[in-house]
Amino acid sequence: MSNISAKQDHGVAVASGFFRIVLYIGVVVLVIWLGRSAYSFGYDIFNQQAVSPGDGQEITVVIKEGASVYNIGKTLKKKGLIEDARVFYVQEKLSVYKGRLKPGTYILSTAFTPDQIMAVLSGEQEDESGGEEEAW
Repeated sequence: MSNISAKQDHGVAVASGFFRIVLYIGVVVLVIWLGRSAYSFGYDIFNQQAVSPGDGQEITVVIKEGASVYNIGKTLKKKGLIEDARVFYVQEKLSVYKGRLKPGTYILSTAFTPDQIMAVLSGEQEDESGGEEEAW
């Protein structure tokens, strides 16, 4: 009887070790996936790119009164002006345009970066070189 009990204990130890290794592998894969997702999200936030560099296409956008930044981002994504509404939301929160986007009808280009889109939506004027004028 004790021989059967020892074999059962050995089998339980092997199974326990196997499941522990599978659990560790799963945790490592999860950490790698979360890290890659966080890096990609952060990269998209700080590496602003126009949807179609060059001349682009002009698109009319209507921003409604009381629209949240996320809803504005969803509208811009539907119109093909940005890639991700969540990224636009974070970009607005980190920009000088935080809380300054205004409702209205705008003509935007697919060649605009998110910062340029926010400048237009906030009523800021741009100079001839395409950059924003800084107020000192």
